[in-house]
Amino acid sequence: MLGPAPAARGGVLRRPQNGAVDADSLTELLDAIGPRLRALRRASGLTLEALAADTGISPSTLSRLESGLRRPTLDLLLPLAAAHRVSLDQLVAAPATGDPRVHLTPRRREPGSVLVPLTQYPGRVRVFKQVLAHREPRLVTHQGYEWLYVLAGGLRLLLGEREFMLRPGEAAEFDTGEPHWFGPAGPEAVEILHLFGPHGDQAVVRTGPQAGEPHDPCGQGPSGPQR
Repeated sequence: MLGPAPAARGGVLRRPQNGAVDADSLTELLDAIGPRLRALRRASGLTLEALAADTGISPSTLSRLESGLRRPTLDLLLPLAAAHRVSLDQLVAAPATGDPRVHLTPRRREPGSVLVPLTQYPGRVRVFKQVLAHREPRLVTHQGYEWLYVLAGGLRLLLGEREFMLRPGEAAEFDTGEPHWFGPAGPEAVEILHLFGPHGDQAVVRTGPQAGEPHDPCGQGPSGPQR
């Protein structure tokens, strides 16, 4: 079982004057973990069975955790945090310390590549800033929908047998069920904003050459890169 920890309501810690943990606050904290786990799983486009395969936790246990029928324990939360690529603090929504600054934690990938998560909360769409160094193309597929916006450098995007080159200020969106790969268009690194959402979520574009005309970042017809 999670050890006692003060909980927060409205960003303010609630702790009795004698230093004891407020039982109501702890209950609220634990009760909120189940819905957060469900939101993270759905945002990743994972089924209970797929998450069970990643964590070694049975689908029935995962379902009971998400519905609040089973209290979370560290031996359950640690593999779930690893599977969702979040810290344990983020998973259990540890109380704020009063510091209003957002502390981003860069993650180094291949040599020269850096991934910075920009969203610090469970949600349907996750946002990352990425610096991608040269790497060999390797097409992959998975569930979801992605948006890429080039900040600096040139981006090479492969979608099946099609190839696109994007410059700073240009964007692309595509269903990740189609074989895809993206990386620098040349020897220099490329810097991008990368949004990833579950299957079925697509960007709603409010501006364009004409009112109501869909975004066409790659010049491939009325709906951008075709799936």
